[in-house]
Amino acid sequence: MPNLHARLNQFVESLPRSHPGPGGAIAVLRAGEVLVRHAWGFANAERRIPFTPRTLFRMCSITKQFTCGTVLEAVEDLAALDAPLRARLPLLEGPVPSILDLCHNQSGLRDYWAVAMLHGSPAEAPFGDTEAARVIGGTRSLHFAPGTRYSYVNQNFRLLSDLVENHTGRGFAELLRRFIFDRAGMEGAFLAADTRAMPDGTEGYEGNPVSGFRAAENRVLWTGDAALGASLDDMIAWERYIDATREAPRGLYNRLSAPVHFAGGAEAPYGFGLGRGREFGMAVTGHGGALRGWRSHRLHVAEARISVVVMFNHFADAQAAALDALAAVLGEERPRQAPLEGPGPDWLGAYLEPESGLAVRLDAPGGAMRLRFGHGPERLELQPDGSATNGRTRLRPTPDGLWMDRPQENMSTRLEPLRGESRADVEGRFRCDELDAELWVTQAGGAPYGGFSGFLGQGRMELLEPIGPDVWALPCPRALDHTPPGDWTLHFRRDGGGAVTEVVVGCWLARGLRYRRVG
Repeated sequence: MPNLHARLNQFVESLPRSHPGPGGAIAVLRAGEVLVRHAWGFANAERRIPFTPRTLFRMCSITKQFTCGTVLEAVEDLAALDAPLRARLPLLEGPVPSILDLCHNQSGLRDYWAVAMLHGSPAEAPFGDTEAARVIGGTRSLHFAPGTRYSYVNQNFRLLSDLVENHTGRGFAELLRRFIFDRAGMEGAFLAADTRAMPDGTEGYEGNPVSGFRAAENRVLWTGDAALGASLDDMIAWERYIDATREAPRGLYNRLSAPVHFAGGAEAPYGFGLGRGREFGMAVTGHGGALRGWRSHRLHVAEARISVVVMFNHFADAQAAALDALAAVLGEERPRQAPLEGPGPDWLGAYLEPESGLAVRLDAPGGAMRLRFGHGPERLELQPDGSATNGRTRLRPTPDGLWMDRPQENMSTRLEPLRGESRADVEGRFRCDELDAELWVTQAGGAPYGGFSGFLGQGRMELLEPIGPDVWALPCPRALDHTPPGDWTLHFRRDGGGAVTEVVVGCWLARGLRYRRVG
């Protein structure tokens, strides 16, 4: 086997081809020593600005750990933020999430960028403080009880940054500089709230090598959810700070990466803006970041004192690249999914998950088993006992039906089979009183289409995909955020005479919204 430096050099040289796009950067550290500090390509292809280790980059959701760190450092008693949080949710009926529920993505709030699509927002529309306040302030219900489940919610962290600003009387940018950037030596890091442009001209790009790349248009104004701007050198400083403070019991990263739990005591895989998992038998903490045109990922293996940071100003898979880099450091091979042999299990098909009301679709395109339920498709491998898993989600057939276990969400549920055809007589105009928004379903040349509208505009009409009896999918392939809601489940309900009276709409990010038929 090649030695460490040879392995890393070979891996780094492969990145522009294995993850093609305008440009990128990668850093690998071990025990505080920089093993790799490399950038390639262009930060702005049109203006021919090279991508360098000092190029300013949108770290997007990697911001969330810095937001939580600022809250922990700036607020002595987190309970002091509970009443101000309640004031920002004036219409919410029932329990209000705690500050820790926000930090751990256990709030039960529906993600505001997903809800924005229900309000008819075009993908390139502006979305700033006014729009955020209206969506957040209009919340009337949660899609699960606080602390009981996990669901990714961007405004959890916007709320945190707003609350810590009000509590301290200081701007969030100033707080980040005081409690994080200066201590870690992140000299160039800043709060890049406006997504329209970066001060050094760096662009993010949509597209691919076949269709070509074009500068992505973003008009979101964000803060504690995703506004960190930083260079590769800034992120190297953060990783070195983590290693230098590793033995301090009250060290910031030790507090951020401490175990967290759901209300019932089960260990949670996400907390304080950090994902927790295992790779190559070791505990790993980290997070990804994405906006249209921007992808990043950082991970840290405390046991081995290894950190990896990857940045792409295009849509290549930064997480996969980070894991491949980790494998190169360790001299390991990442496991590859084995193709299905034969036709696959007889339980492939369509189901409804009863708690969330979301469709579950199981198929095997190209010989690889695929689950569509959560934020994105998941690949599963069939096991000798007849179950299927990817190490997180598990599907297991039992005498009383097919069960889906998702410990990462504190969920174990028996799926309800959807057998039969979807009836096409579902057209109509439907209104969600909670959102003050509408859904229009119509037949266009014999094909059913649907689209949302609300205070943010009139959304695109999309071709509906049949799933099962009175259950359809309304695709949402592009949205304000890089990772869109995906497919909305539309579950139509009928009266005794067979007429459609309402539809329940949801996706993994925003579930259980009722729309009554009004026309």
